[in-house]
Amino acid sequence: MTVRTRFYTWLNGEEVGQDTYGNRYFRHKKGERRRWVLYQGEAEASKVPPEWHAWLHYTTDTFPIATPPLAWQKEHLPNLTGTPEAYRPAGALERGGKRARATGDYEAWQPE
Repeated sequence: MTVRTRFYTWLNGEEVGQDTYGNRYFRHKKGERRRWVLYQGEAEASKVPPEWHAWLHYTTDTFPIATPPLAWQKEHLPNLTGTPEAYRPAGALERGGKRARATGDYEAWQPE
């Protein structure tokens, strides 16, 4: 978060809630239709839970209630695209560009 965002939030923001990741959600004090989030730690949009995402995008006007994760829900994983930990399948250039042939592999068209 920048100094400008922090100052704007201090002047105009009314905190409406916090999610399980520690992100804090605000709306404009004077009732203007403006909503925003201040991230806990690194700013990563994929860390906004679905219920808060719906509130931020005006899908709902009710504030989400903090609920513990359900048994089938997994821990949040950050988007690793562009990092050394990113997924690289067999055949990716970063892994040498070679992959094992499959039994139903593509055969190039040959003119008769």
